[in-house]
Amino acid sequence: MRSWSMGILLVLAVALAGAGGAGLVLWLQGRKTPAPQVPSPGVEAPLAEVPMPQKESATSPVASPSIEEVIAKAMPAVVLVETSSGRGSAFFVDRDRLITNHHVVVGQSYVKLRLSDNRTLDAAIATTSQDYDLAVLRIMGSAPEHAVLSLGTIQDVRQGQEVLAIGTPMGVFQNTVTRGIVSSLRQLDKVVVLQTDTALNPGNSGGPLIDHAGRVVGINTMGFRGSQGLNFAVAIDHAKALMEGRPLPIAFVTPPTDGNLKGLLPGAGASESDQAREEGTKRYAAQLVALARSADQLESSFAYFLAYYWDGKVVGSFDRNFYALWERGALQGNPVKGHESEVARMRAAADLFRERSREVEDLARKADVFPGTRRDLRQRLRLDHRELE
Repeated sequence: MRSWSMGILLVLAVALAGAGGAGLVLWLQGRKTPAPQVPSPGVEAPLAEVPMPQKESATSPVASPSIEEVIAKAMPAVVLVETSSGRGSAFFVDRDRLITNHHVVVGQSYVKLRLSDNRTLDAAIATTSQDYDLAVLRIMGSAPEHAVLSLGTIQDVRQGQEVLAIGTPMGVFQNTVTRGIVSSLRQLDKVVVLQTDTALNPGNSGGPLIDHAGRVVGINTMGFRGSQGLNFAVAIDHAKALMEGRPLPIAFVTPPTDGNLKGLLPGAGASESDQAREEGTKRYAAQLVALARSADQLESSFAYFLAYYWDGKVVGSFDRNFYALWERGALQGNPVKGHESEVARMRAAADLFRERSREVEDLARKADVFPGTRRDLRQRLRLDHRELE
């Protein structure tokens, strides 16, 4: 009996002790932060999410250079070309070679280049193409460090895109920049040209026409007088062929009307305007030949005039001796006494010739005769004088 009672008491003591222990534990837990739950076996505890620094994507778009940046990079590569007969522009394509127009350097064996920092260099005429109005110059001696322009292609040109021209308008205002758009791509005679509304003036000839990436897409060459906003640049593809010794013609068809000028494929024949221009060129050449015969007669008359009716001399050198009548101070002296009327007669004959020459030029312009063609024909016949244009 006693043993059974002792067993009951022992069980009660253990139960009370367990209850008291549990109460103590619960009381302590009420005073502390709850313990983290232990995950079940085989389940991985989630990791805390920590923001990681973001790296710049390798394919992030690069901002296009501004027009100011393009010009600043291109400007030092453009130079003023000085010759005995005038001024024009050119640009470096590598360390010792430059591109310009044929008419800028025609008749020269070497020219002087004036860089944007006013340094001067001499350059020889390496190779030319009269038909494409292009010339490649090569620096004589060692070439200093300078900027060069990269060459593009007309196949990347789109109608309506913006282009920039750099040059020396009037042969005076070096480092001048003008801006315009590509109006169209055309074929004049055998030359593919970019027609633009970029403002060009004499002296811009030979300078680069560049896109917004700074690539040369054309060589500025001419503008029709009296036709506002109508200017042209020879396609750079012709110049690249000239430098590489390849044939200069390039495959070309009239651009599609959607404005995309890519995919220039052969196959297009001459348009009506091209045919009209060809006829106008033939007519112009015949008229110049007739003018040249008149000029020959005037030269003989002026030589006789100087020998018998003029007491003095001619100062200066002229393609035709009677051109001296149009230059201030070129005809020095006085008429021989009693032959004063011969002066007025000689001047009247020269003025009549000048008037006729201007009429021929005006007709050629209206027929859209390629200005480079007109210039070359005049030079061959010694009829290229500013008073005759």
